[in-house]
Amino acid sequence: MIRIADLYAGIGGIRLGFEQAFGKENVDCVFTSEIDKHAVTTYSANFGEENIYGDIREISAHEIPNHDIFANHFLLLV
Repeated sequence: MIRIADLYAGIGGIRLGFEQAFGKENVDCVFTSEIDKHAVTTYSANFGEENIYGDIREISAHEIPNHDIFANHFLLLV
């Protein structure tokens, strides 16, 4: 199981890519951060509302669960 933390998630394109590459059953998105309310609405419709947080600037680093891959719209860190 690959555990990802998805920041600046938008509507979930990066997550979708991981799910398509590794299989949906092999990807666990443990944390999602997105500030745009319209993007959150779409993201929730696509993936459900679990683990969606708002503005990353208001979340401390210790609140982000352990993960294997830290992904965001601008940069992918492994």
